Amino acid sequence: MWRALGRTMVVVLCCMAGLTAVDTEPDVWLLEARSALAEAAKLQQAGRATDAIAWHERALAIQETTLGKDHPDLVPSLNNLARLNQAQGDYAKAGPLFERALTLLEAAHGGEHPAVARALSNLAALYHDQGLYTRARPLLERALAIQQATLGGNHLDVATTLNNLALGYAAQDLHARAEPLHQRALAIQQASLGGGHPEVARTLHHLARLAHRQGLHAQAESLYEQALVIQKEVLGEDHLDTLRTFHALAGLHADQGMYSRAEALYVRAISLTEASLGSHHPETACSLNNLANLHARQGLGSRAMPLYERALPILEASLGENHPKVAGTRNNLALLYSSQRRYEEAESLHLRALAIQEAAFGPAHPDVATSLNNLALLSAEQGEPAQAEQYLSRALDIQQALLGENHPSIAQMLGNLGWLHVAQHRLDEALPLLTRAFALSEQRLRQEALAFSESRLASFLKLLRRDEERLYALLRAHPDDARVQRLALSAVLLRKGRSLEEIACTFRAVYREFGEEDRIDFQQLRDLRTRLASLSQQGPGTRPLAEYQQHLKELTSHADALEAKLARRSAPLRALTAPPSPEDIVDRAAAALPPDGVLVEFIAYADQPLHTGARGASRAPQLHYLALLLFPDASIRVVDLGPAMPIDRAATHLLDVISRRDAAYLRPAQALYSRAFAPLVPHLGGVRRIFLAPDGQLGLVPFTALHDGRRFLLDVFGFSPLTSVKDLLPRADGVVPSTSIAAFADPVSGAHQRVVQAAPRSKTRGASAGARLDSTPGVDPTQQQWLPLPGTRKEAEAIQRLWPQAQVYIGAEATRQRLFALSPPGLLHIGTHGYSPENEVAPDGSRAIGYFGGFGGGTPPHHPADPLLRSGFILADASAPTRVAEGHGAGTRVTALEIASLNLCGTQLVVLSACDTGRGEVQLGQDVYGLRRAFFIAGAETVVVSLWKVNDASTALLMEDFYRRLAAGQGRADALQGAMRTVKKTRPHPYYWAAFMTMGRDGPLQGLASEPPRMTAE
Repeated sequence: MWRALGRTMVVVLCCMAGLTAVDTEPDVWLLEARSALAEAAKLQQAGRATDAIAWHERALAIQETTLGKDHPDLVPSLNNLARLNQAQGDYAKAGPLFERALTLLEAAHGGEHPAVARALSNLAALYHDQGLYTRARPLLERALAIQQATLGGNHLDVATTLNNLALGYAAQDLHARAEPLHQRALAIQQASLGGGHPEVARTLHHLARLAHRQGLHAQAESLYEQALVIQKEVLGEDHLDTLRTFHALAGLHADQGMYSRAEALYVRAISLTEASLGSHHPETACSLNNLANLHARQGLGSRAMPLYERALPILEASLGENHPKVAGTRNNLALLYSSQRRYEEAESLHLRALAIQEAAFGPAHPDVATSLNNLALLSAEQGEPAQAEQYLSRALDIQQALLGENHPSIAQMLGNLGWLHVAQHRLDEALPLLTRAFALSEQRLRQEALAFSESRLASFLKLLRRDEERLYALLRAHPDDARVQRLALSAVLLRKGRSLEEIACTFRAVYREFGEEDRIDFQQLRDLRTRLASLSQQGPGTRPLAEYQQHLKELTSHADALEAKLARRSAPLRALTAPPSPEDIVDRAAAALPPDGVLVEFIAYADQPLHTGARGASRAPQLHYLALLLFPDASIRVVDLGPAMPIDRAATHLLDVISRRDAAYLRPAQALYSRAFAPLVPHLGGVRRIFLAPDGQLGLVPFTALHDGRRFLLDVFGFSPLTSVKDLLPRADGVVPSTSIAAFADPVSGAHQRVVQAAPRSKTRGASAGARLDSTPGVDPTQQQWLPLPGTRKEAEAIQRLWPQAQVYIGAEATRQRLFALSPPGLLHIGTHGYSPENEVAPDGSRAIGYFGGFGGGTPPHHPADPLLRSGFILADASAPTRVAEGHGAGTRVTALEIASLNLCGTQLVVLSACDTGRGEVQLGQDVYGLRRAFFIAGAETVVVSLWKVNDASTALLMEDFYRRLAAGQGRADALQGAMRTVKKTRPHPYYWAAFMTMGRDGPLQGLASEPPRMTAE
């Protein structure tokens, strides 16, 4: 967006004014020339540039006849006509016109006049559009020297030329040269015009584009938004500059995978463009094209096609059939045709686009490389690998020459060439390319993650997921190739659970460097999440649903912006604790394993065909499971577990049978064992400790409860479940473990007998002694009658006996206010009622409550989109003490979203002794979204969670034994599994002993060992 391009209409007016000044007599030539220019201006404003050119040529011919061909007053008309041809992509006509204007000015003023500098800039802009950057640069440098000598270094024309020179560097990805020029231009403009001028906004836009090209998306977004604030206030939303910034910001969101945000901006821009410029203007067509691209990226071809078909005729009519923008839309339409297997039509459009681009830009332009890449993909799809390779090799050469070999945008073409070689069974040539592509993709992710909120990072990881899944498909095809094993395992170790680790790392960094601004922002974030939780629980009430949903959306957006702000401020510190490189991650993980240990990485992924080229129908991707086993010597074994559906069904059935206390639990336990674990056994040898990183539905399964036909796996292996490999590696962030202890228990006990009589009985069978009944349906949580949990009191009392220094809060003292005011404890125990997303009736004697929002089986009035709002637990509410005194057991829900705002930096262990605390929404590759995720985000090293609605009495027995073992110095996973074996002796059904599992880091608690009571023999 060169500054000169905005002056066309000004030049038209100057031409008309010049004609008036020549002779005041209303001669025929004067009237005719003025009429021609007026008509040209009207056509130009209407977007009919081709017709406008004809009228400008007519006016110029009249001027030449009247003034002579060497008169300097011809310069405005020459420039105007040149710019119109330039905008049409007719560079061959524009060039001589700009050159002639320059010659006339040099003859009239000499070579060192500001007008000459402007003419040099115009010609440079033309070369820039053609991709002739080396020809443009000396012209701009000469223009800059003239301006600085004649106008001074702080003149606004100097700023314009600095920006144009920077744009040339940016187009060649010479970012280090471009940025200081833009910054210098910005300083001049701010000093001369103030911070709120449109020219300042334009330079901010340039800086944003520069950051966008470098993959610095958070920085780019901030700059775009600064530009938009100025443009909307000064120019209005329908101004061309404002619309272009809307488009650029939408494109940024699309590149981040944030498609809904991008679509909203594109739709808004189209509406404004049509209103201000008309539905047949080329800017409107560009808006339609961009929205179509967004739909196409999401596989929504039926929505993209009519937009392309509407945009293309507008561009052809207004710009001509040989304009580069027309070529771009043809390319996009061709890609859509290709996805519909309309190969001949697609190829014709691609070739036509390539010819236009080569004619306009020459053979080595980025747009040419893009067209070659598209042709390569089409050729591969048609079973022409040799032709595809030629296209791709040429495209890659162009991009690497322009951007360098390590630019993140090279990754896509490297990957395309690599996958082409895979399809040709040329694995030796493919692997170096795929390895480089993954390394560049990881480099880009590390840049992006430093400034993303959780939702934005999740969107970006989804964008990268397809290439990641292709590596897993390659591994399935070549399970014994050590090179493929290592590449795929690197992807698993670096990407699995990445969003959780990045967000947790953000908050850890903020906690360590807690400045006043951080404290304010963090408190605002916590308050926003509390408001979101409260509104989500209350539902819309009497408020219109659309208004209620809009309010939730605004609060979510505000919270997201605060998260991103905290992420940006913590970026320098987080960069120091980045995960190991793709080259090192496998060896680092292997070195962290004990001699008798193995890391088992389960992967649930959409399996894709590796070989393209058949014109027949291709199968849809099928969800599949692989298991990768990493041993201490860094050797890798791969086990194909097959389609996911039978495994997921077996997992769901086992959980259902156990949670219902069904006596026929052995067969489901053996069925899941045979599908998900037995195939691993031949590789385990002398393994005794399994570091388990599950995925998909397997993340909700207690592997200890699988049965091999003779015994439960609890009696065979020690399991250490991980969220990701980071739980295995030494921490690099220098967090000092806390050694304080806090316990919350039985938060809503009161007049128990009266509550039991008031509450309806559960309809599930098998009530046990001391059973707790379901909560009353349809009652506000602050008015709710909760049942007492005597078992949780026993747990808290056991903690107090083992660690007398522990802060223990029971009954009305176990408030949410105390929880959120805590300094990070080393051990945090919460024994209470829990809730999960499932609408199930709780078994008698369990610690569950009914469905979120419906309590007791009712349908929730509002289903929150955020899974962290759909799970949580109950604590007492200090704001309603009188209700506790009256025996009503007043309580309040604490959602997982609110827990994510706790400061648990330094907390070694959180124990959630309640129902369903390990359940939530499964996200492939990114763990389970629920309470356990929230506590990890807050900073906890290890979390103990439940997988079903647990029994109060047996849970108390298990927890007491667990804490005795921890106090004796046992590791976290070993202590829990030892306690499980103890309970199993007297209560053999896995419902009682298998509900809980540790997640996260293993090992003894630091600084919390005590003299233990005598242990019960196992």
